Amino acid sequence: MNDELWTRPIVFCDFDGTVTQTDVTDEILTRLADPAWRDVEQEWVRGEIGSRECLERQMVLVRASARELNALIDAIPVDPGFVDFCRFVEDRALPFYVVSDGFDYVIRRVLRRSGVDRRLRNGQHLCASQLRVRGRRALTRFPHPAAGCEHGCATCKAGVMKRLGRGHAPVIFIGDGLSDRFAVREADLVFAKHDLLQYCLANGIAFEPFRAFADVQARLGKTVDSRQSKVESRMALGVS
Repeated sequence: MNDELWTRPIVFCDFDGTVTQTDVTDEILTRLADPAWRDVEQEWVRGEIGSRECLERQMVLVRASARELNALIDAIPVDPGFVDFCRFVEDRALPFYVVSDGFDYVIRRVLRRSGVDRRLRNGQHLCASQLRVRGRRALTRFPHPAAGCEHGCATCKAGVMKRLGRGHAPVIFIGDGLSDRFAVREADLVFAKHDLLQYCLANGIAFEPFRAFADVQARLGKTVDSRQSKVESRMALGVS
């Protein structure tokens, strides 16, 4: 991010395994679905199907009531630094979006429990797949594909980032998994862990490693505060 051209960045963040400490969708499938979901998962890992087809086929294997699903979701741990990070981006007026192949039902319930920013809880800054429970069946819908997406993503993160990005603003992405591999190519600064970190290493993509949101906040805070201070100093001196 060049100091001369710097403006406030836009922050995009994955959810499963990034905001939460485990992948919620995997937990749902492991505990509440027919074991055949694992065969579908391997097709996705091998690149034979996209994440949209993968989730469509996996979620029809789930048999659970809303009560059972909610109990599982409510036991999922959240990164202890996530709430502070939400305050951090809000205090600095940084646009912040959660982009996920995972499900709005899950994400909103977790965010409500965490007490984070109202816009995220209400879905205004949330782009994810949709899930509704009818009886003991999970019904899915995928409202965020992108025209021309070649990868069959449940949520085309790269497309969302292009659509919501302001063109001139730096784009930051925070993620952990293979479902984030297309998003990182649209970012100016990537924070990566777990499988996404390995993907970036294997493909020569620059990234900042992190273990928790406290790491991201520390690194991003230095960058944002330093560059904002430089901009304000230049404005005070009448330098454009």
